[in-house]
Amino acid sequence: MPIDLAEKLSSFSEHWSPKVVARLNDYEIKVVKVKGEFVWHTHDDTDELFLVIDGELTIQMRDGDVTLRPGQMFVVPRGVEHCPIADGEVQVVLIEPVGVVNTGSAGGSLTAAYDDSLA
Repeated sequence: MPIDLAEKLSSFSEHWSPKVVARLNDYEIKVVKVKGEFVWHTHDDTDELFLVIDGELTIQMRDGDVTLRPGQMFVVPRGVEHCPIADGEVQVVLIEPVGVVNTGSAGGSLTAAYDDSLA
């Protein structure tokens, strides 16, 4: 059965709270709405893929920023400190291994609870 990403994204409004919509082997495909600045963090054991569906997302990294528009994606290599930021609301697909925490090793108040209710 096809997964309608627009439908999944319209089912919630909170920001920085990824929702699992599908699983692929040992990976999860997540949708998330982001707005404002996140937290600087790293994922020591895995790369992280960002695919922008709607809006404009900047991924800040210590050696330069990457700005993504709809239909564009970027892979943050494992161990690279990064901080996503968005002036307006942005809809994003994330692809990452099962169990990856959104704030990586940084933790803090923006750490999202695991949510696979849309899968």
